[in-house]
Amino acid sequence: MSAALIDLWPYLILVTVGFLPNEIWRVLGLVLARGLNEDSQVVMWSRAIATATLAGVIAKLLLFSNGSLAAIPLGVRLGAAAIGFVVFLLAKRSVFAGVAVGEMALLAGGFLFAR
Repeated sequence: MSAALIDLWPYLILVTVGFLPNEIWRVLGLVLARGLNEDSQVVMWSRAIATATLAGVIAKLLLFSNGSLAAIPLGVRLGAAAIGFVVFLLAKRSVFAGVAVGEMALLAGGFLFAR
């Protein structure tokens, strides 16, 4: 076995086991959803489920943090999320702007107020 293959085997396993099984479902979803009307009940229901799932993950990360994020006080985490949301609204619903500014606020608060 070559030295390059020995160094790359963890990444090959990661792509084979982690990426490809998920990518198959994403491509299948694209193929099946191609002809759906964006105002249909099925699309609105799936959008609502995706939004609720994302809101739950964000709430869990903010309220019940673990690891390095737990060292940042709750007020700083909630404040950074609020700042990011306000920037999202002010920047004409730019997800990139909201996430970038929210992350900068979280990092600044973490440096200033971390335990």
